[in-house]
Amino acid sequence: MNYALSKTDKNKLNPKFSTVVRRLRPFLAGEKRDVIIGLGAILISSGAALLTPIIISHTVDKYIRVGNYSGVFFYSVILLVIYIFFLFSSYTQIKTMGAVGRRVLFNLRNALFNKLQELPVAFFNQNKAGDLISRINSDTDQLNQFFAQALMQFLSNFFLIVGAGIFLLVLNIRLGLAALLPAAAALIFTQVVSPWIKKKNLKNLRALGGMSAEIQESLNNFKAVVAFNRLDYFRDKFNSANQNNYLAAVGAGIANNIFTPVYGLVSNFAQIIVLGYGTYLITANELSIGLLIGFILYVNNFYMPLRQLASVWSSLQQALAGLDRIYEVLSLQSDMEIIPAEKDLKAASLVEFRDVNFGYPDGKVVLHNINFALEKGKTYALVGPTGGGKTTTASLMARLYDPTSGKIFLEGRDLRSFDPKERAKKIGFILQEPFLFTGTVRENIIYGNEQYQKYSDEELQGVIEKAGLSGLLARFENNLQTKVAASGDSISLGQKQLIAFMRVALRSPELVILDEATANIDTVTEQLLEEILKKLPPTTTKVIIAHRLNTISSADAIFFVNSGEITMAGSMEHAVEMLLKDKRAS
Repeated sequence: MNYALSKTDKNKLNPKFSTVVRRLRPFLAGEKRDVIIGLGAILISSGAALLTPIIISHTVDKYIRVGNYSGVFFYSVILLVIYIFFLFSSYTQIKTMGAVGRRVLFNLRNALFNKLQELPVAFFNQNKAGDLISRINSDTDQLNQFFAQALMQFLSNFFLIVGAGIFLLVLNIRLGLAALLPAAAALIFTQVVSPWIKKKNLKNLRALGGMSAEIQESLNNFKAVVAFNRLDYFRDKFNSANQNNYLAAVGAGIANNIFTPVYGLVSNFAQIIVLGYGTYLITANELSIGLLIGFILYVNNFYMPLRQLASVWSSLQQALAGLDRIYEVLSLQSDMEIIPAEKDLKAASLVEFRDVNFGYPDGKVVLHNINFALEKGKTYALVGPTGGGKTTTASLMARLYDPTSGKIFLEGRDLRSFDPKERAKKIGFILQEPFLFTGTVRENIIYGNEQYQKYSDEELQGVIEKAGLSGLLARFENNLQTKVAASGDSISLGQKQLIAFMRVALRSPELVILDEATANIDTVTEQLLEEILKKLPPTTTKVIIAHRLNTISSADAIFFVNSGEITMAGSMEHAVEMLLKDKRAS
């Protein structure tokens, strides 16, 4: 299955409102009360703002014109009360929706990370880690900013615009229609330009993700960069990614700010129209001075929020662009489903490949019609040239991938019928460069092993001693509490492999796969690791992938893997002969 996160389809640049709500509904679960409080506060603050012009208009016509200052004082007090209501309601909506935004951000990031854990290895092979980190950090933060700030501004401005428009039409329909005419032009402009703005923001977010991926990749390989004195290569690649991000950010910035001057111009036109036409209506005795003042205030209440919506609209576009990238991950489904377990009585072996074919999403077929079986308690070696398919074969045994066609059996059951927890308990996989977590030796060797999670250090040391691994633990300065960094720089490569071997040995799996696990370590450490393998239960089947012939000299059977085919090599001498023949042919 192709898991590559592609560029968002242009048809998705303007998702329907119902689509956006459907995508966000799971993350707003439990927020109904706070959202209602926030909306109520918005309605109160908007209502207060809309009452102000009509009160001022009434005060001018009824009291200021005739010099009745007691009436002016009375309505001034009313305005003061309205402004206080406005203050408290604004504070309430900011506080409430800010908390909602933070919780939505928390839920989104949890959902994204949990989804990533559900996806198979193929997904991570096809997508850069830096881009995924950008989706978890930057894209979700775009939604948080929208919920915490822009959404409230958007709704508040929306209510103000609708309310001001209604008042304009009610007070004087002709002057009201004239005042709203420029808004129609602004609406058409917004509809035409919005997809372009959304596309610019998507491009900007992708460029940011690309730069993040480039930085991570370069830093992860910085030792090699320094060793080969290719800092110029590092610098050139970063400059290229940074330049792409800069150009995309400039384009998004221009797009996001295009509404502000346009809406400002529209607002100025509306004020000129109201002032000119309103003056004409006053001379015709069809409008009072107080109403004209009220009209100007309502025009400001209509167009000022419209201008503010310019910046809010760009935030909305960025949030929608981020939501597209987030939902692109959340909508993925793993194709490695768990099927019903059915015992195949014919499968007497521990592992069996039946007519297995495998190809990667790029179309390259790696294995062709593979058939072989591995018996319990025996040691098997996979040899062959680089790229022949050895690691792919081992990965299929551990179900890091599923075959394109054919079946793989473990203990007579289709490998796909084991749930991940059960499968991980039965199969141990040791890589050439094992991954360690930041923490201690203890935390790393019992990782994923629930049996020993609650053991004290003394109890765990007893288990290690019983398993014959205490000599290996002594290689660490502080035994179980030796600090381990995720990079592995705090301990040697040999010690890293010791941890990986101990991690597997404590699980006592039925199948142990070693993929060049001793390729980069010294002879003494290699001998220690061989001792670990010998102490595994006699029923444990071992599959060894190695280029060192002495590593596979004790194997019960040797398979030669090349060009997508697996053949029995027979003896060690025959395996060497096949390797030399292949080398001469290439």
